[in-house]
Order: sequence, then structure tokens, then C-alpha cells
Amino acid sequence: MKKFSPFLMIAALFLASLNLRPAINSVSPLLQAIRQELGMSAFAASLLTSIPVLCMGVFSPLAVRWGRRKGIERVIGWSLAVIGIGNALRIFANSTWSLLLTSFIAGVGIAVIGPLLSGFIKQRFPANVPAMISVYTIALALGATLASGLSVPLQARFHSWQIALAVWAVLAVLALPLWRLSVARKAERPDAAAKAASGASAKLPWRNRKAWLLTLSFGLLGMLFYSVTAWLPPIVQSMGYSKQYAGTVLTVFSVTQIPVGLALPALLRRYPSRLFWLLLGSVLMLAGFVMTALSVLPLISAVLIGLGPGVLFPLNLMLPFDEAADAQQAAAWSAMTQSAGYIVSALGPIVLGRLHDAMGGSFLPVIAGMIAINVLMMAVQLAIVKGTVTVKPVKHRSNGKIVAN
Repeated sequence: MKKFSPFLMIAALFLASLNLRPAINSVSPLLQAIRQELGMSAFAASLLTSIPVLCMGVFSPLAVRWGRRKGIERVIGWSLAVIGIGNALRIFANSTWSLLLTSFIAGVGIAVIGPLLSGFIKQRFPANVPAMISVYTIALALGATLASGLSVPLQARFHSWQIALAVWAVLAVLALPLWRLSVARKAERPDAAAKAASGASAKLPWRNRKAWLLTLSFGLLGMLFYSVTAWLPPIVQSMGYSKQYAGTVLTVFSVTQIPVGLALPALLRRYPSRLFWLLLGSVLMLAGFVMTALSVLPLISAVLIGLGPGVLFPLNLMLPFDEAADAQQAAAWSAMTQSAGYIVSALGPIVLGRLHDAMGGSFLPVIAGMIAINVLMMAVQLAIVKGTVTVKPVKHRSNGKIVAN
């Protein structure tokens, strides 16, 4: 077995995760300019967010199969290249269809990486799952923050929204060499025996009630997250604020999740109740949506809305690990929650975009829809924590399984 450097593996994990949001978050601050230039309806514009999310739903189960056959580390490396290509091609996007195609290409790469990173964490860091999930989610939030905050300045600098979108291919260029040198090149290719042994454990748990509850929780959170990502800047602009201010609001929404991700592992050790943290995150989001509906202090409401995913996303990633005995099973449970969950997530921007068009361009029904989704998510959380409310800390580093009370 080839030896891995933990520091380089963590750095590679961070850089790989950094690539999973810019293809989506870079679009929203520029959405009004893109719509005006390409003549896109709100429904068509919503597809720029929904297509990558839908890809995450459709391709996540295939990711588990590919990872089992070719090796998790190798498939992640290939997927990073696909994301980079999807982003780079946006420099040539001069029509609605060409721009949607780039969203699809990047979405395929993002979809494959998602569940495989969960398996990678379970396999390489079995005794430090919460800390590595924190690294993963912080990188996601940082990637989203950079894309949200820099897209408008990049457009102003280069006088082109195409360049402002394509520049995020640089993150894949940075991540690929480190991933290949420190992780993929040292990974052993699965042999026939290993593939056969992992076949049963890697089956997606479609008949498991707990898995469906986790999937619905993940999906409803995704509906809210991607709806906010797609529509928060236009909503803020409709209040009379500038495009730059609206971009700042989305950046605040993204950056708020970073300190929460840093603090959550320590908070969970001190207060391990799943129910407390799930409901706290949901209540904070709900308060932010109500403030947005009342057009009160967009920056403050963005902080409250951002605190929600900062708490809820890593928790939703951790819960499948409670049920997994090994890396392949962790990837399988994560693939199910992320496949069906992301299909549910993709409906958020699409349905709310249709609602916006149908209501004559009013954003109030869009906000009301997000509030309704938030309340439904809280009901699912009350059901999901039964039997998994608290988690005992891992006492032995050799035992990576999280034991539920």
C-alpha cells in the first residue's frame, strides 16, 4: 500500500472541493446582464442553476459504480478536468443553448465528485470524519463566496460576462496537479476481489426509510440553497439596490457559512444533539426569509439565511456516515441522498422561476415559496432525528465508526 501524506491529502481535498460551486454561484450576480443580452426568460435563466443541480441527481448513482470500478481517487481527478472544461467553454457562450451546455458539462463533473468525496473522507480519514467534512464544506462555501463576490468586478474589468464566468476554470487547473501527485497517482486500482466484496455494500439503500428521510432533508435544503443562489440578487435589485450591492448580499450569504463550518465540529462535541442544530439552522433561515419578504436590511437577512446552510449542510453530509460501515457504503448512502436529493433541489429555482413569470415579475410569491419549503424541511427534520439525536464522540482513533445513541 502506497503511503499518503495527510497534509497533502487535506490540501488536495480542499482544492478539489473549491471547484464544486463557482460554476453555479458565478452566474447569479450576472443574471440580469445575461438575461438582457441573450433575451432569456426567468425560467430559462433558472436552468443555469438547476441543470448542474439536476446533473448531481442523475449522475451521483453512476459515480459510485465508476468509483468502485476505477478507484474513487482516479474518478475524482477526471471529474475535476470535466468541471474545468465546462467553465472554460463559457468564454465562447454567445447563445442561451451554448451557455446551458456549459452548465451541463460542469454539472456532470460536480455530480460525480460529490458522493465520491464522501467515500474518500470515510476511507482516508475514518477517525476524523467531522473535521474533514468541515474542510469540505468550508471549501464549498469559500468557492461560492469567491464566485459570488468577484463575478461582477471581473465583468467590469474585462467588459465581458463570458470571461467572468470562464475564469473559474483556473481553480481546476490549480487542483488537478496536486490531486494527481498527492492522491490519484498513489491510489491502488481496485482488483476483481475488491470490486466483488464492495458490490453488496455499495448498493444504494432505496428501500431504507431512514435513507429516504435523509434524502428529503438534503433535497429541501438544496431547494432553498439553490433558490437563494439563483434569485437573491434579483430580489435585492427589485428593492431598488444596485447590481453591486446585490452581489455583495449574495457574497455575505456565502461567506457567513465559513465560520460556521469551522466551528461546527467543536460545537457538536460540546452539544451533540442533532435535533437542536437542525432546528436552529432552519429557524435562522426562516427569520432571514421573513425579513426579505418585508424588505428589511438585506445584508442582515443574508447573514441569517447563510447561517442556515452553514449548520445544515455539513449535518446533512454527516448523517449518512452514521449508517455506513465502510468507504463504499458511505459513498452509496451519500449517492442516494445526493441523487434523489439534488433532483428535488433542482426543482427549487425552476418552480420559483415559473412562479415569478406567472405572477407578472413579482418576487413576493418566490419568497413565500421559500418560506413554505423551510417549514416543510423542519417537519422532516423532526422525523429524521428519531434514534439519531445524539452521537457519542469517537474514543479510539482506530475505530472510525460514529456510534449513535
